[in-house]
Amino acid sequence: MSWADLIVLLMVVLVLATAFATLFLRNLLGAAVATTLVSLAVSVFYVILRAPDVALTEAAVGAGLSGLLLALAAKRLGLWHIEVQEAGLDERGDDPC
Repeated sequence: MSWADLIVLLMVVLVLATAFATLFLRNLLGAAVATTLVSLAVSVFYVILRAPDVALTEAAVGAGLSGLLLALAAKRLGLWHIEVQEAGLDERGDDPC
């Protein structure tokens, strides 16, 4: 098994693991980070396929811009406050008791 095959195998495992993590994470920030990791792993595939321009675009748009957009949308909708309230903590993260 060559180094390229090992890198491809590692990237396939990373893409599958983070894709499943995106589906099953209850924390929206964690799901946004997992989505970003999927895009970064796909950009590594494009580098291996010798398409650096596509890889750079995927890393910038797929990982950077989409991850930021998902995180800001969750914050704008107030979904992080719901998670804090579910944990029994106030908005600063302190125990109200």
